[in-house]
Amino acid sequence: MQKLSSNEIKLLRKSGKILKNALSEVILAIKPGISAASLDQIAESSIRQQGGTPSFKNYPPGDDNPFPAALCVSLNDEIVHGIPYPNKIIREGDIVSVDLGVNYHGMNTDMAKSVIAGSPKNKIDEKLIKVTEQALKIAIANAIAGHTTGDIGNAVEMYIKKEGFSVVRALVGHGVGRNVHEDPQIPNFGRKNEGEKLVSGIAVAIEPMVVVGSHDVKTSSDGWSVSTLDGSKAAHFEHTILIGSKRSEIITV
Repeated sequence: MQKLSSNEIKLLRKSGKILKNALSEVILAIKPGISAASLDQIAESSIRQQGGTPSFKNYPPGDDNPFPAALCVSLNDEIVHGIPYPNKIIREGDIVSVDLGVNYHGMNTDMAKSVIAGSPKNKIDEKLIKVTEQALKIAIANAIAGHTTGDIGNAVEMYIKKEGFSVVRALVGHGVGRNVHEDPQIPNFGRKNEGEKLVSGIAVAIEPMVVVGSHDVKTSSDGWSVSTLDGSKAAHFEHTILIGSKRSEIITV
C-alpha cells in the first residue's frame, strides 16, 4: 500500500477521465439488439482515441488464458468478467453490467456500472440496480484515511442485507494505480475496525457486487465469467477513488 506521487495522481486523474468518457459512450449504446462485441469495440475505440490503452485486454500478461477484450459485459445472472462474444446479444429487460479499465502512462483506473436495457422486466430488477449503486456511495463515504477495509465492508453488507439482497463474498474490491490489481483487498462484507487501515494518497477500486439470491458463485468454462450459482440476477457498480483524510476523491467521474 504505497502512496502515489503528485505526478502519478495527475496521471491517475487523466486515466479516470478517459475511463469515464469511454464507459459513458458504452452506456449510451446499450439497447436491445446490440451485441456485446459491439460494446467492446466502442469502449476500446474511445479509450485509444483519448490516448489511453485498455488495461483489461490480454490481462494478465503471460497468462495461458488472458482476458480477450477491453470490456467486460455481464448479463443478468453473470456478476463480472463476462466475455463480450459477438453472439451475446442484449435483449429487452436484460441487466447489463459493464466493467472497464484504462491505463494512461502507467496509471490504471477501474470502473463499472449496471443498467437495464430498454424497459425493466420487474420491480426487483429496478430495485437491485438502485440498491447496488447506493451501496457504492455508502462504501465511498466510509473510504477515508483512518478507516479500515472492514469499516467499508460492514457498511455495505449491513445496507444490502437491510434491503433484502446478498453481497458476493468470493469477489472483492482492490487497490489500483500502478497495477490493475493491488493490495489492499476491499471486501463488501466485514467487521468494523478490522482489516487494513487506509491511508491518504492511495488509490482503490471499490465495487459492490449484489445478488438477489444466494451469494454462491460459479465460473464459466471459458475461465472468466462468474455467475450466481442459483441463477439469480446480479448488479455491479465500481469507482476508482483516491483516499483522503476527510473525504476521498472519486477519480472516475
